[in-house]
Amino acid sequence: MKLYTLFIVLFLSVAGTAQTDTRMYEIISNISAERIEADITTLANFGTRHTLSDTVSDTRGIGAARRWIKQEFETISKDCNNCLDVFYQKNFIEQGDNERIVKDVWVVNVAAVQKGTTYPNRYIIMSGDIDSRISDPTNYTDDSPGANDNASGMAGAIEAARVLSKYTFEASIVYLGLSGEEQGLYGGKGFAEYAKEQGWEIIGVLNNDMIGNIQGVDGVISNRDFRIFSEPVPPTETERERRSRRFYGGEVDGISRQLARYVHKTTKTYMPEMNPMLIYRLDRFGRGGHHRPFNDLGFAGIRIMEAHENYTQQHQDIRMEDGIEYGDKLKFVNFNYAKKLTGVNAISMASLAWAPPAPKNVAIGGIVEPSARLKWEKVDGAVGYKIYWRDTTSPIWENSRFVGDVSEATLEGFVIDNYFFGVAAVGPKGHESVVVFPSSIFR
Repeated sequence: MKLYTLFIVLFLSVAGTAQTDTRMYEIISNISAERIEADITTLANFGTRHTLSDTVSDTRGIGAARRWIKQEFETISKDCNNCLDVFYQKNFIEQGDNERIVKDVWVVNVAAVQKGTTYPNRYIIMSGDIDSRISDPTNYTDDSPGANDNASGMAGAIEAARVLSKYTFEASIVYLGLSGEEQGLYGGKGFAEYAKEQGWEIIGVLNNDMIGNIQGVDGVISNRDFRIFSEPVPPTETERERRSRRFYGGEVDGISRQLARYVHKTTKTYMPEMNPMLIYRLDRFGRGGHHRPFNDLGFAGIRIMEAHENYTQQHQDIRMEDGIEYGDKLKFVNFNYAKKLTGVNAISMASLAWAPPAPKNVAIGGIVEPSARLKWEKVDGAVGYKIYWRDTTSPIWENSRFVGDVSEATLEGFVIDNYFFGVAAVGPKGHESVVVFPSSIFR
């Protein structure tokens, strides 16, 4: 038997099992709660990071904060032989653009791009927010430490850069600090438009907004639960796509929902002690996050955050009232929990960046037949493909079958009316692309 054939046989024999890559466990163990604590402390000690705050001081305001973040990314880049391209991306917003923009302001984002070796134009983005606020969203002078909201997410992105920059990936990874979130998601809007103008192929955006609190206002305490918010289908879908969904399904199978399922699956594989909660909403009621501007342009994007919020510590003036201590202070942040959620992000990005591209033009057949048939266009870098299926009411892909290095396959005995199906590409070390839901029907 030839060596290549032997390899394929061996691969097929284990492909149906939950393969693991030992590098993923290294990534998890190399994330430091102490470094995250130091970064959150530094950011909180800038006093306020309000988007409209001081940009001249070296010790206070958003200007000092973004310069420090850029320096951290540049230091990380030096440690990996200049593997990161670090830069500012900015947009000018005029006074009165909305009621929270009370003066002209440059909304400045900080990006660090780790280029992929094989697919440099495919990008996975981990974002955190630089800015903070208190009760009055236009008050840009009073103290607003923003320790959890959102120094925790920003510190997570910095720490992920420290750890992942030690590895080489096929696709590109972006570690991103976004500004203007509290004023109207301006930073995300500006960077999403920048990425579109640059022609980036964005695999997914992991927006981290509050990843450091374990004690909810409802009294629940948990350092294992976290939420993944995702919209059902892109707002950019066509009328033809909408009509197709009505007859063939897919109402909960858009690209952002598949990204959320990918993070869920990766977490349960490598961090089974964690409890990822898939939330079938774009975001919380009446609230927004920086994944939304990317969604608005048709990119896959999700929000990763704590499960149990404490509203007395969000968007609050620092005060004591009726025996309750208000304010987003360092003392309320659980740094070990922030480490865990940083790990969730890091392994999800690593798996995506080590995986081949997703199969293209996935189609399904089997109408009034006793079997489900799927076909797709093969992609470079895949050693094979895996068909997934689940009950139509299940939130996650429950079952899968590796079908080899083929472009179509039939599942005998599966009535397509009773299940949803998808296809993922599989790389040499078992890393998979995001599952692709069929976009067309064939007979």
